[in-house]
Amino acid sequence: MQEQPCPPRPTMTSVHAPEFQNLPAVDLQRRYVRLLERRGDGLVSFEFSIGWPELAVELMLPSAAFDEFCARNHVIWRED
Repeated sequence: MQEQPCPPRPTMTSVHAPEFQNLPAVDLQRRYVRLLERRGDGLVSFEFSIGWPELAVELMLPSAAFDEFCARNHVIWRED
């Protein structure tokens, strides 16, 4: 079976919607973690975000992997 090439991605040369023109600057080097729960089964539930702390994904990792993840990403701890 031969792989089919992906169609080209659409590109956006300018954004006209006013809500996109007033977004705050983002620093992609800033990584945020908010601890949600350390579970009894050894998993850690947490929120992780890059740049904008209010836009986060919820993740779960084993405790040791969570500690390594935080160290590698030089996270900023959120407590809100």
